[in-house]
Amino acid sequence: MLKALGIFQRATADQLWRMLRPADRHDRLTRDTLNALKKTGLARVETRLESGHQLWVLTEKGHKEAKLLLPKNVRMSALRKLEYDDEGQPVEAEGYDEHAAAVTSTAAVLTGAGYGTPLSWQTEIAHRLPYGYTQYADLTMRAPDAGVPAMLLEVDRVNEPVDELVDKLRRYHDWFGLLAPKADANKERAAQGAAVHDFRLWSRIYPPTGREGYVPLAFVFTGKTEAQRESRMQRLEQAARAYFAGEPYPGRGAGITAVDYHQAVPVVVTELERITADPAGAAGKVWRRLGREEWQTLPEALDNPDGDRLYAAQRKEARDRRAEREAADREAKRPVCPRCGAKFTDDRWRETERSSWPGPWDALCGACAKASIARAEAERVAQRQAEDVAAGTAAEAEVSRARGLFRRRG
Repeated sequence: MLKALGIFQRATADQLWRMLRPADRHDRLTRDTLNALKKTGLARVETRLESGHQLWVLTEKGHKEAKLLLPKNVRMSALRKLEYDDEGQPVEAEGYDEHAAAVTSTAAVLTGAGYGTPLSWQTEIAHRLPYGYTQYADLTMRAPDAGVPAMLLEVDRVNEPVDELVDKLRRYHDWFGLLAPKADANKERAAQGAAVHDFRLWSRIYPPTGREGYVPLAFVFTGKTEAQRESRMQRLEQAARAYFAGEPYPGRGAGITAVDYHQAVPVVVTELERITADPAGAAGKVWRRLGREEWQTLPEALDNPDGDRLYAAQRKEARDRRAEREAADREAKRPVCPRCGAKFTDDRWRETERSSWPGPWDALCGACAKASIARAEAERVAQRQAEDVAAGTAAEAEVSRARGLFRRRG
């Protein structure tokens, strides 16, 4: 409880119940704990909201205690000091607006759905841009066990121009493109796909997302009417497409429809009203990825089935089709033996292709060539034998003639 109040500064018992004890049927135990903290001087009620909920904050003593409990890498919220009037009576604080309440409620319903713990959250994290602007995220969430290593959240009460939401997304996109200190700009320009992120500033601050693209951004809408919220989501989708839609893969061929999301910001939208109405809460199908029509769970919405996986499958299909075409073309060119009509085997075809000089039997298949070679060899053997017989006969005749001459002389 102290840790949660240390991070979010102010919260109602209902919000703390949803965040810390979502399995409880009501917030009674949470209220009892807060009252116990009040008795020990660690927490106090700052004001009562129009909804009737008490708004709890830490006392100076509780703030110091929470600071000791929180890890050093978790941002501690500022102390809400108790103010007094001229008569020395405590003054109820002002300034807790609906936006602050919606931010805490968003963290509460996501934590209650299993997206991390109160320590998974930080508020108002600065993203400084080189042109002098700092984009503050309403919330940053780290819930690796739930499949979301990091996510930025912007809570919108449908009370500012859509153009401002688009500008926020543009500034996040610009920030994700910043080089890390001492990074080699030439290597960054030469890198492709996920390798580009190794040179970017954001990868030094946030963990790898486990998916293509930058750290995802969620817009959580609340307030006004359902129709107004839906209209707002549609207008944001139309105006901000350049930052979340991805690009065609470089050098893609025919039949490649996969999308390269590596330089895009995955953007999901939801509504607090939709989350609280769903039996599964934030774990249900209450998220919509901009660029898609269906409502999905958060991991489904953040997944990229049309990204790298589809690209690899389509490239394999393209290679297979090309190999089939090349095989068909080669098969059409396969030589046919003019003697027996049989097609050349691969070995015979390669043998004739490797030949430097065309041989007398290159046009024949292996069997016919072998038979022709054997027949030619037999003919050569027979011819040699005939020549040998003829030569022997001639020699014998010459010997006989010589003997006859010798006898006549004697």
